[in-house]
Amino acid sequence: MPITHLLYLHGFRSSPHSTKARAMAARVQADHPGVTWWCPQLPPSPREAAALIRQGTADWPGERMAVVGSSLGGFYATWVAEQRACKAVLLNPAVDPARDLAKYIGEQTAWHDPAERFFFRPEYIDELRALACGPITRPERYLAVIAKGDELLDWREMTGRYPGAAIRLLEGSDHALSDFDQHIGAVMDFLELTRRPAL
Repeated sequence: MPITHLLYLHGFRSSPHSTKARAMAARVQADHPGVTWWCPQLPPSPREAAALIRQGTADWPGERMAVVGSSLGGFYATWVAEQRACKAVLLNPAVDPARDLAKYIGEQTAWHDPAERFFFRPEYIDELRALACGPITRPERYLAVIAKGDELLDWREMTGRYPGAAIRLLEGSDHALSDFDQHIGAVMDFLELTRRPAL
């Protein structure tokens, strides 16, 4: 069934203003204006983020929705896909954020606005653990774009988390997928949201 609703989940310290989120939003608007697009600003609390996602997509049809998630957003996207049985695209997804983010407890700044600050609280680690899923149940629903050049996450751990999924393994690149414009076509193809032919 064609995708009618698309959710984008940004990463830790990121926002809907990230380069990848804006690129996806622009592509959807240009080629599929009828698709419902939602890229919320996620709160620092994983429990609150999950509640926001759940509430915001409650009336979305599972068989016609998809989720794209970057880094910590990829962890959340996996949780969404397993909850809703929908397609998911993961961009350098965090595999064990409870472990990796423990060193970030304290005051943090937002990537896209250093003047914006938030506090990453110790209890958020347990909230992340509560959202952890077991093995993915339907690998064919997943595409993971993973960069060997990721300076924050281990590409071997990322690929190992998604056995049987479609994996687009990049020899270089970086955690931010600075070359995302080279891969957005593959993402849209997987979601079956291909570019409309010119008239």
